[in-house]
Amino acid sequence: MFFSVVIPTYNRKPILEKCLLAMEHQVLRSPAAGSADSAANVEGYEIVLVDDGSTDGTVEWMQSNAATFPHVKLYEQNHEGAAIARNFGVQQATGDTIIFIDSALVVLDGFLQHHADALTGAYEQGNERVFTYGRVVNTCNFDEPTSEPFKVTDMSRAFFATGNVAIAKRWLLEAGLFDAKFTQYGWEDLVLGVRRKNRGLSLIKCPEAVGY
Repeated sequence: MFFSVVIPTYNRKPILEKCLLAMEHQVLRSPAAGSADSAANVEGYEIVLVDDGSTDGTVEWMQSNAATFPHVKLYEQNHEGAAIARNFGVQQATGDTIIFIDSALVVLDGFLQHHADALTGAYEQGNERVFTYGRVVNTCNFDEPTSEPFKVTDMSRAFFATGNVAIAKRWLLEAGLFDAKFTQYGWEDLVLGVRRKNRGLSLIKCPEAVGY
């Protein structure tokens, strides 16, 4: 399993830095020699960052700090919205599994591994038509976002939301990507989720894959 973490961003440089640093510090479990533990089989990951026409110096900052973010592949587009940015990111992704997060999400170091374990567990039971949905904890604590406790108001009933979701790339390509008519915040991920649901994909909640 190789992850492509697709992140659209627009004028979020201060929190984007925290987001990308957290993604660069992921801890992936390596299987012991001779082990058949496929739950640990994560070959690696890339971060596909699509800048959606930022005017706050995001691109220049990324170019100046490229060595700090070795997993990041930076792409640029005109300001066309998150749906088009995510579609472009998926098209550029080289991984077999896509993870969508927002550029304002700060994850813990086991984030990728938890998504991998949940997906692999389903695959081993013969169910490949699945995707995993992690937990998002909302916080206004910019300095220490991961100190925020989970709250009842953080619970989500969404079937598919791009704030924290992992899905095999082929399921995204099978029935089309995000609807480009959605140029403002929201809805494009919910509509895509309906299309996935109609094709028999099921949701696996993965609260261990938490982002703040």
